[in-house]
Amino acid sequence: MTALRFIACFTLAFVASCAIGPNYKRPVVEVPEVYRGSLDSREAQSLADLPWWEVFNDPVLVELIETALNNNLDLEMAVARTDQAYRLSIATNSAFYPQVNYQGSAAKARSQDFSTQGRSIDYTSYMGAFNVAWEIDVWGRIRRASESAKAQLLASEEFQRGVLLSVVSEVATLYFLLLELDRSRAISVEAVEAFQETLELFTRKYEGGVASRLEVTRAAAAEAQAAAWLPEIDIEIAKVENMLSVLLGRPPGTIPRGTALRSQELPTTPAGLPSELLERRPDIRQAEEQLVSANAEIGVAMGNFLPRIGLVSMWGGSSQDLSGVISGSASIWNVAGELSGPLFQGGFLYAQYKSKQAFWEESKANYELTALNAFSEVSTAITDRRLRKDLRVAREREVKQLNDSVNLSLTRYKQGLANYFEVLQAQQELFPAEFDLSEARLEERLAVINLYRSLGGGWQLGLNWLPEAEEPEEEPASKPDAKAAGPDAKPADPEPKAQEARPAAASDAPSS
Repeated sequence: MTALRFIACFTLAFVASCAIGPNYKRPVVEVPEVYRGSLDSREAQSLADLPWWEVFNDPVLVELIETALNNNLDLEMAVARTDQAYRLSIATNSAFYPQVNYQGSAAKARSQDFSTQGRSIDYTSYMGAFNVAWEIDVWGRIRRASESAKAQLLASEEFQRGVLLSVVSEVATLYFLLLELDRSRAISVEAVEAFQETLELFTRKYEGGVASRLEVTRAAAAEAQAAAWLPEIDIEIAKVENMLSVLLGRPPGTIPRGTALRSQELPTTPAGLPSELLERRPDIRQAEEQLVSANAEIGVAMGNFLPRIGLVSMWGGSSQDLSGVISGSASIWNVAGELSGPLFQGGFLYAQYKSKQAFWEESKANYELTALNAFSEVSTAITDRRLRKDLRVAREREVKQLNDSVNLSLTRYKQGLANYFEVLQAQQELFPAEFDLSEARLEERLAVINLYRSLGGGWQLGLNWLPEAEEPEEEPASKPDAKAAGPDAKPADPEPKAQEARPAAASDAPSS
């Protein structure tokens, strides 16, 4: 009894001690005080704090994103990858517990007994036993392996969160591109109609003998050029719809549209504090968890140099009858301590240890580079968001002036104060400017998407990226009596329940 107590105390003392190998410390990353291009250096709130359904207010777009989050195959692979890491973490943690196995055998033999004039004697034997082995984690090698597996699980969760953010951003990007193509198609139709009217005007002038054939042919060429834009735009629409269908996890088909591009509301876009980016960007957090795993693997490699201490035990029975294996008096058992360790392996363990150190250096550089790229992407996105608005405003002024120019040139032509070239030139300058304005509106919205993605938007959602559905209201147990209430009484309308934002969640996957 005293020996068992000693072993228990010995085990608990070492298990509670520090594990071998370096403890993880986050590398020092130079964090800028403010983002380059940010107008307010003291803003604490960030666009990344908003859930995606508050960033995009178009109901059709919200429904498309929900469909993609449910059906996207890239996301399905990321979820499976997270599940693999979770199962591997459980497998690694199993080394903390005793390993129990069983074994059994049945044998039949014949021998010659010379003391009885060589008569043959048949022997039958049965054996069954349980084997128990438990490695005591004296040096913390198993704890470091568990630490590494848990970090890999967290890294896979961050990878999944990055895929979630990517799916939301790509669906929104393609959707806005569709709206821009729709607007471009509408501009092309307007251009065809405008050039047709100009062609009819020039034709009447030509038939009246006050214009030349050159004016008619130039107007016809302009109308044909505008008509050629339509099939090109239709090809791009079909291509984008097919790409969006893949993200939605369904065969190619048409995509519904909601609010027009020019009517899409844009949220405010504060960037927040640069120091918070390290805690929000999924790629930075994934790189750090991989660094944590690499740091723990060094401890595992160091533990391989040291002896492994454990307990082994066996209990069972043997008998000439199968039933006697359990109930027979012939039992087998043993309890023993075990010590094993390496003496000479040709430099294998040392090379493995140095390899883990080199992998840690690689992981550290990857973490620092990921953080540096993230700050660069956010600064670029902030500048892009601010200047895209200025570009769109300038394009709007340009289109307004060119539109006035077209109207003025047509009026002057009808009054004989301008020639055909002035009219065609004004129209040929207007419609490309309208295309540029439509593209500027698209780029302004894409800048918001890029900023949201570069800031690690939706970080507080964890892996729960689908908004909570509104619960149906419960019907009353008994309906009021209409006669008792009176002929003029009307049932009260239930008060609509506002949809609440989904609470933050660290992870859907169970922790190891």
